[in-house]
Amino acid sequence: MPRESLPPLHLLLALVVVAVWGTNFVVIKWGLADFPPLTFAALRFAFAVLPAVFFLKRPAVPWWNLAAYGVLIGVGQFGMLYIAMTHWISPGLASLVVQTQVFFTIGFAMLIAGERVKGFQIVALLLAASGLGWLMIHTNAEVTPLGLGLVLIAALSWASGNTVARAAGSVNMLSYVVWASIFSAPPLFALALMFEGWPAFSQSIVHADASAWAAVLWQSVGNTIFGYTAWAWLLARHPAATIAPLSLLVPVFGMGASAVMLGEPLTGWKLTAAALVLGGLALNTLWPILRRPAVKAA
Repeated sequence: MPRESLPPLHLLLALVVVAVWGTNFVVIKWGLADFPPLTFAALRFAFAVLPAVFFLKRPAVPWWNLAAYGVLIGVGQFGMLYIAMTHWISPGLASLVVQTQVFFTIGFAMLIAGERVKGFQIVALLLAASGLGWLMIHTNAEVTPLGLGLVLIAALSWASGNTVARAAGSVNMLSYVVWASIFSAPPLFALALMFEGWPAFSQSIVHADASAWAAVLWQSVGNTIFGYTAWAWLLARHPAATIAPLSLLVPVFGMGASAVMLGEPLTGWKLTAAALVLGGLALNTLWPILRRPAVKAA
């Protein structure tokens, strides 16, 4: 049975996962110094498939579902995110903006499942939107309109992938992600050859050093294999309402790691935007949990 409270070791595991996911934006930036973005994304998903696919049973879902998830997450989310992070948005801000997928996911639930938007969700969306608007006002080398737009497309693709995954029902998420990655790598390789060209593709692979390949493996093993497995393990033992709010720490780790490891400045305007976006995300995530005791007491 799921437990309401998190034992210290389980809490530590959850914090390690969100720290890995947050600091991964710095690792992406490091990898982009050696690989073109689409090539980097293609390698990430190739290593997510191999060799794990030989040890994990294919989930009992239709092939079209796996294909849709693979393309949306591989090409739509990470392809766009990697392109944006080459020149047009800093890692810390990318880790913040991509979390707007929460609101796109809510929108899809309203359109497809007929869920009704609630008052607190409207307020949460307005808070987050004001944060994005504040970023637009302060566009500079750290965040450009193109970078913001590409990361919002990545967030939309992530939310679309979430909707496809929900349609798959209750499955082993790690197995699902690994098998879906079969459909992520080929189109990314094709797009890399089409837009980045064979010389850039081949030379980046030939000349990549150990740190570049470590960045690729961290994307595949650290984020996909470890991250998804540990998160699914926690969700199987605790209510989603206990685990999900911890994901709000991902942009905190992302912005903090970017400041420490890459020297990305934490200016006042950036912290204001972060407070607005995270405030909206926190309100959307935590308000139902905070309201629950009052409803029971009524």
